[in-house]
Amino acid sequence: MAGWKRAVNSQKCIRAGGKHNDLDDVGRDTYHHTFFEMLGSWSFGDYFKKEAIEYSWELLTEVYGIDPSRLYATYFEGDDKLGLEPDFEAKNYWLRYLPEERVIGCNAKDNFWEMGDTGPCGPCSEIHYDRIGNRDASKLVNADDPDVIEIWNIVFIQYNRDEKGLSTLPDQHIDTGMGLERLVSLLQDKRSNYDIDTFQAIFKSIEEYSKVGAYTGLVLEEDKTLKDTAYRAIADHARTLAFAIADGVVPSNEGRGYVLRRIFRRAARYGQQILKAEPGFFGKVIPSVIDTFGVYYPELVKEKATILEIINEEETAFSSMLDRGISYFTDLKSEMNDAGSKVVAGEKAFFLYDTLGFPIDLTQQMAEEAGFQVDVEGFENQMEEQKQRSRDARNAAKNGGAARLEFIAEQTSWLANNGIVATNDDSKYDWDIEVSATVAAIYTGNGFLDTGKKAVPGDNVGIVLDKSAFYAEAGGQEADIGVIELESAKFKVTDVQVYGGYLLHTGVIVEGEIEVGAAAKCKVDYDRRRDIAPNHSMTHVLNGALKTILGDGVDQRGSLCNDEKLRFDFSYKNALSTKQLQAVEEMCQQTISKKEEVTSKVMPLEVAKAIDGVRAVFGEVYPDPVRVVSIGSDTSIEFCGGTHVKNTAEAEAFVIIEETAVAKGIRRISAVTKSLAKQAIDFGSSFEKKVYEIEQLSADTEGLDKMAGALRKELDSGFMSAVLKANLRGRIEEVQKKGVEAKKRALAQRVDKVLNAVKEQLLDAANKGVTSLVLNVDIGADSKASQKVMKAAQTINPNMAFMGISEEEQGSGGKVMAFALVPDTLIESGLKADEWVQAALEVCGGRGGGRPTNAQGQASQCVDVEAVIDASKKFAVEKIGTKV
Repeated sequence: MAGWKRAVNSQKCIRAGGKHNDLDDVGRDTYHHTFFEMLGSWSFGDYFKKEAIEYSWELLTEVYGIDPSRLYATYFEGDDKLGLEPDFEAKNYWLRYLPEERVIGCNAKDNFWEMGDTGPCGPCSEIHYDRIGNRDASKLVNADDPDVIEIWNIVFIQYNRDEKGLSTLPDQHIDTGMGLERLVSLLQDKRSNYDIDTFQAIFKSIEEYSKVGAYTGLVLEEDKTLKDTAYRAIADHARTLAFAIADGVVPSNEGRGYVLRRIFRRAARYGQQILKAEPGFFGKVIPSVIDTFGVYYPELVKEKATILEIINEEETAFSSMLDRGISYFTDLKSEMNDAGSKVVAGEKAFFLYDTLGFPIDLTQQMAEEAGFQVDVEGFENQMEEQKQRSRDARNAAKNGGAARLEFIAEQTSWLANNGIVATNDDSKYDWDIEVSATVAAIYTGNGFLDTGKKAVPGDNVGIVLDKSAFYAEAGGQEADIGVIELESAKFKVTDVQVYGGYLLHTGVIVEGEIEVGAAAKCKVDYDRRRDIAPNHSMTHVLNGALKTILGDGVDQRGSLCNDEKLRFDFSYKNALSTKQLQAVEEMCQQTISKKEEVTSKVMPLEVAKAIDGVRAVFGEVYPDPVRVVSIGSDTSIEFCGGTHVKNTAEAEAFVIIEETAVAKGIRRISAVTKSLAKQAIDFGSSFEKKVYEIEQLSADTEGLDKMAGALRKELDSGFMSAVLKANLRGRIEEVQKKGVEAKKRALAQRVDKVLNAVKEQLLDAANKGVTSLVLNVDIGADSKASQKVMKAAQTINPNMAFMGISEEEQGSGGKVMAFALVPDTLIESGLKADEWVQAALEVCGGRGGGRPTNAQGQASQCVDVEAVIDASKKFAVEKIGTKV
């Protein structure tokens, strides 16, 4: 590809975030999409404006047969702020094909293309099409008219923007983009992109679940119920979700995963609130997308099960929040209408976001439909306050409470403009050295200190050096810490970050004063790095082990390596079984035992990519040249810029302490090495002895089930191998089960004895003509046993009111149960079972329920069961006026 001069392509595009974001428009009009197929043509220093315009005209009018009288072209009209003249060159080429009134100058917003704040850019020329024809539509170009739409954008890449401004590129390039959906709408003579053939099966599927009728194509004010808006949005979003998930992106709370989640929740809200579809409808629409596009995009068919599984899980998770959110907004709408307010407060929008999972754009959309606006600034303030609280908490833990300083483009530009070169950190991979350096700049958060000004003890500042031995946080590895020593000063480094090649050493001046130009020595805390390096190296080993045990579908999705642990995120659908986890752990441990060599080499990126078995992080952009780290002959080979051990034996030991889910299809393993791994092994061994000891106890041992339960709690919080923990948990559960079964047998025997005693007391009471009886019944607060007791009471004396009080364990002060039976004759006198139980348990904070004829209840704690019995008797006497 490096030698190509020209290229054409068709690519899947998702436009729902960042600078080019169409999400808000999707559904409202007939020509915007979050997912679309982009047709592109490229020139890499080959042809330029003349040929690009000529080729586009030829393709549209001669190959596709589009009516030339309906075409309009735009050109860049110039911009004084940018210091750029109008692009008359492009205009004059267009005048060869179009009359002057159909060649229109437009501003930088529409006709100067930039992907970001820096990088290649240039003027562009758009081709617009008038769906109606036979009129002058020049004033409707770039006016958001659905019948005059842009179909092709030709970008003339002739400049580069950096911190200093625009400069002319040595070579000039062409980048064009034409949306397939818009082109097809012209070729099929449809006034809406959504009327083309590829959307019809999707609409038909949506119609099956809509309770408000079929799609009719209404837009804007005509679509009063928003039904057709909902159809378009759902159809578009179904395509987006299906294609994105097939390519390995899953909904989550971060990055592109959150963009995908926002799109899904937008579709779900449209379906359930506007189309009145049942929860779960969206997953049922997805097969229509796969059937329509699967022939051309086989990855959709291959990943169909995964796509449906992820979407169904998202729907299940969001459906209850959606109902609550819609209900909350409906109540809010009523409150605002009553108050005459038209602006949704920022804190209300933030509650919808933070508690109910509503992205801000979804709240804005609902507000607009209700005739309201959202206080976005207030929402962002709430969001920033929450983020700041999180940052403060992290900084307090990481930097001893010192604020973390950061650079943005403004600071890196200042450094470059002042002749300060990027930090030379070539020695970051060396060990046990002291690098001499010079203080190039001192940053306070409010700006850089002028030459001659000094930072003093206690100041929290950031120092830029010309050279550094410190490793800056990157690739999941935390930064080095340590000390920068000067002739008469000391600076404690708590964090190191890299911005545009400049290493910002953040920390606190411990003693002395520091100024720009001072000589310094970098003293890295290499002891701490010796705890980080094995964690990083074993992350690579873990990656390789997972691939071996689980298969090629495993891809790294993130990592964290610090001096305490390693954390590794990877793609895998299911939780690992204990057997799989054990195999992974053992493979990593074997690598340590084999004492495998760890080496690194810097090489050209293309050469590195060609290495058999090399692994890289999904979606990561790597430098050229790139550093390749190898472990053993075939254990692991990865692109990596981190610090590593020289031999796996330096890790000493390896233990997986946790395996859990991060998001759908993303798992996370946390592990430890060295002394912490040894601690985990030792603790696991000692705990296994405890389990063995309890396993030897007889099933009839008093309180065996509770002993096992307490041991289970201790296990859950124990620091040991996750594999061993899972095995021990199973063994403890068997002991607990054994204890519970023995307890049930003992209780059954006890209940039989108690029941005989109760029957005697009931007969005695009946003979004495007692109308109500309260007994302390030793049945362990067992509900089934209480039914037997009440049945006996009803059989022996159906005209007597009876209440049983039972402790789970007599004299323990724990759970107590009350159950009562009252005949109709005494109910008429005022004694009701439900009220009786409630009155009895009230003295110990319990509660009960039931009917006037029978009821039961309990209290979780009761230190004085006699007080419950007394309260019960007192209540009965008050109601029926007889001795109990």
